[in-house]
Amino acid sequence: MIVTNTDLVPNKEIVEVLNIVKGNTIRAKHLGKDIMSSFKHLVGGELNQYTEMIDEARDVAYDKMVMEAKEMGADAIVSVRFSTSAIAQGAAEVLCYGTAVKLVDK
Repeated sequence: MIVTNTDLVPNKEIVEVLNIVKGNTIRAKHLGKDIMSSFKHLVGGELNQYTEMIDEARDVAYDKMVMEAKEMGADAIVSVRFSTSAIAQGAAEVLCYGTAVKLVDK
């Protein structure tokens, strides 16, 4: 599966637009890690637990999007974007979306 944030795939031609595909997830860290991040917040620096949480969420959302595209028979997903929003303290939603397409060689 070709996945790109561009509108085109080099050396390929889009012959059919199938549909918008998306994947999303909401992730939260457990209370112990949330407390540790609160202490880190006081002294400054990267909040590693939240970085890991968002990385995991991004991977899950991406995989869900690709699975949806495969189920509809897509060859590629173009114009891929990520969106993140805070749901609650210590929890975030990550949405990954793009356009599933059929391709042929040029």
